[in-house]
Amino acid sequence: MSIRIRKLIGAVGLLVLVTVWALLAMAIAQFPPIFQNPVVAGLYYFVAGIGWILPAMPLINWMYGRPLMSR
Repeated sequence: MSIRIRKLIGAVGLLVLVTVWALLAMAIAQFPPIFQNPVVAGLYYFVAGIGWILPAMPLINWMYGRPLMSR
């Protein structure tokens, strides 16, 4: 598979990932334990805001044809 096709598939995949992640994060943020406590809400939004990076890393590595773990 050419690198251009990988990048196209990866870009679409990243858009889907970020969209689904944001929608789920917003839905979970409405649960009373998170919504009613500002400290818990702040921690939750921090984790939810950075959390999408972990599932995106293998996709980005695949897009550029790099191995997942380079030694």
